[in-house]
This record gives sequence, C-alpha cells and structure tokens, in this order.
Amino acid sequence: MASKGPISNFILEHYKHFNSAALVDAAQGYEKHLNEGKKMMVTLAGAMSTAELGKSFAEMIRQDKVQIISCTGANLEEDIMNLVAHSHYERVPNYRDLTPKEEWGLLERGLNRVTDTCIPEEEAFRRLQKHIFSIWREAEDNGERYFPHEFMYKMLNSGVLEQYYEIDPKNSWMLAAAKKNLPIIVPGWEDSTMGNIFASYVMKGELKASTMKSGIEYMTYLADYYTKNAGDNGIGFFQIGGGIAGDFPICVVPMLYQDMEMHDIPFWSYFCQISDSTTSYGSYSGAVPNEKITWGKLDIDTPKYIIESDATIVAPLIFAYLLGW
Repeated sequence: MASKGPISNFILEHYKHFNSAALVDAAQGYEKHLNEGKKMMVTLAGAMSTAELGKSFAEMIRQDKVQIISCTGANLEEDIMNLVAHSHYERVPNYRDLTPKEEWGLLERGLNRVTDTCIPEEEAFRRLQKHIFSIWREAEDNGERYFPHEFMYKMLNSGVLEQYYEIDPKNSWMLAAAKKNLPIIVPGWEDSTMGNIFASYVMKGELKASTMKSGIEYMTYLADYYTKNAGDNGIGFFQIGGGIAGDFPICVVPMLYQDMEMHDIPFWSYFCQISDSTTSYGSYSGAVPNEKITWGKLDIDTPKYIIESDATIVAPLIFAYLLGW
C-alpha cells in the first residue's frame, strides 16, 4: 500500500467503531477495487457541489479514481456557479432560527438558501444563463443535440467563463471532468435551475425540447458504457446521498439482465452509500444494501458498506484516504 498522509493516518488510528469504522472499511474497499483494475461510478445527490466537494473530488477525477459520475442537475450546475460567483455567496450559520419573513427577505435580495449557504441568483444563475443559451442556440441552429453535461463541458472548455473565476480552478470538479471529457449521467436534469431555464425557452418557442437529449437516452448511454467497461468483474458504485442520482444508474444492471436478456452481465461489484436516511415507510434511499440483491443489482458477495452520517463530513475523508492525504 502506498504511504498515507496525516489525515489518512488519523482516520486509521481513531476510526475504529460504528460509522467511523464503516468509513474506513468503505475507503479500503474502494482502494482495493481500484487496485484490482476495476472502474468506479460516484453518484452525487444533495447539495454536494454547494458544499464545495470539488476541493477533494476534483483531485479524485484528475488522479483517475473515478471513471464515471451520476449527479443531479443541481450538482452539475452548482459547482460551476461556485466557480464563477463564490464571493457573492452568503453563509447563514443561524439558518435554523430564521422566520418565514426573514426567509422572504433573502428571496427579495436574490439569495436562494441551501441549508446554511445562499446562492446569489444574479451572479450565479443569470451569469451562466446568457452563455449557456448561446451554446444551446448554436447547437439547435446546426441541427445538433447533446446531453446536459455535454453542453456544460462546451461552455467550460470554451474559456468564456474564465473572466468570472472566483476560486482556484483546481477546486472545480466540473472543470476537472470537462478536461477529461468524463462520462456523466444527469437523470432528472429538468428539475434543476438550468433545466427550468431551458424549459422556459421551449415554452417561449425559442428552443426545441429535442435539442436536449433525454433521460431515456441517458439510460441507453449508461447501458452502453456499462457493457463496454464492466468486463467480467463489474463496476463499483459509490453513492453519496439518496434520490435519483443513485436510483437511476443502479437500475442499469437489472435492465440489461432482465430486459435485454444479457445474462452474462456482471452485477455492480462494490457498493457504498453515505446517507442519513432511515429505512422506514418504503424509503428507498434508506434501504440497506442487501435489499438490492432482490432487485438484481448486487450479488451475494458484492462488498457492501453503508455509512449513516453527513456526507459533507464523510466523503472528503474517504477521498482524502484514497488520495493519500
């Protein structure tokens, strides 16, 4: 094993039981998976980009410790928003004490709150809007269609946003992904801010819905990726949070096996979920990994880990371990 830095050594020395031990087990399982030459998917739910996960995740991408990403439309865009408007964000540490009137006051100031952090509408959403619209428009005029993440890559790689950069570009995971042209799956992109903006242009007759590739096309794109990259041993699945970012891509294996009748397709070969969701009332996000065996997603012997904790604490520590920090 490669030498580890002080963060990793602290984790190994002090994280011995309960969720802390699960964190170490999952990190070592991830490392073993990569060392065996297998690929890993990381899924991002919640507000991980606004939580500045890029500070560690971008380096994970650069060091080839993640080969494919599934994320919500919010995470896709919010990393770029943080890149171009960071100084205009406002932190509200007493967010639990805000009254409805105080919340309304934030709205009137153009500040959209995500827990303790407010995203500035004018500097973030609107700053990106004019640039992304011109890329959507150009594609449509040329009779071209792309996925949401491909349009974002075009914008980032064009350099048009460099004039706005307010953080060190090495801390943007989207910029790191764009440079590698890393495969990204963005299920349900339509419910993001940029998805809403695109829909508004469709409603106004300024763009066609067909210019944006759809969720069904994302599923077939993922199916093609899985069949070409899983080999005999499968791909790993590292899930941050719950929801569609994880629910959508994990279904590709049973779809290939059951619906495409590809009976030699391997199961996901590693599974870890970081979540504080509890298993109750049919909660899928809180379901223990063994339930996924019954759906044809995981095998009996698939290494399975669940860490019931705050992903903004856990994910950077696991990434630090994998990076040898």
